[in-house]
Amino acid sequence: MGSVGRCKMDNYFSILTITMQQLLQGVNVFLVGMMGTGKTTVGKKLAQRLDYRFFDSDVLIEKVTGQSINDIFASQGEETFRQLETEVLSELAACTKSVISTGGGSVLKPKNWSYLHHGLIVWLDVSIPLLTKRLAKDTTRPLLQKTDLSLKLESLLEERRSLYAQSDLQIIIDRYQTADDTVEQILELIPTVIKTKLESSQEFN
Repeated sequence: MGSVGRCKMDNYFSILTITMQQLLQGVNVFLVGMMGTGKTTVGKKLAQRLDYRFFDSDVLIEKVTGQSINDIFASQGEETFRQLETEVLSELAACTKSVISTGGGSVLKPKNWSYLHHGLIVWLDVSIPLLTKRLAKDTTRPLLQKTDLSLKLESLLEERRSLYAQSDLQIIIDRYQTADDTVEQILELIPTVIKTKLESSQEFN
């Protein structure tokens, strides 16, 4: 692409970013979904397109505690991790103009929804076969250790599916879809739900 073409594309993205910022009015975007759905990768790209900050709740927990997620589960248990997760979400909900990648199990605690409802909630939905392929060699997920990966993922999704379904947007991701494709899909769909979301968000504030 020549310099003129690049300039036109840059102008297009700048106009799109400004338009989306006007629509969102600083409202945060929370990404929810199973581990392995690409929340961090998509979140970083989405934040860049929106000119938002990006936060990963798991990374923040690790920074606060000085421990990896695996170590927290091993030494303090899942319940302690979930409490830390809630505390981090409460802090993030007070921010604006942020894209936030949440842990896969963050939807399990009702209290967390009071924080998620401060923003636009986007469910990244990936099939079990694709998740199994993506996570086959991942040793950083404490809930997936020493177990049949596919069966465990099915069990976790069954437990969480109805909660994920309460999101404002559901983005179904197939094996051919890139992170950039997912971001484009989110940006296309935000205008369809943002007015209702802003009205309900004001009720929670």
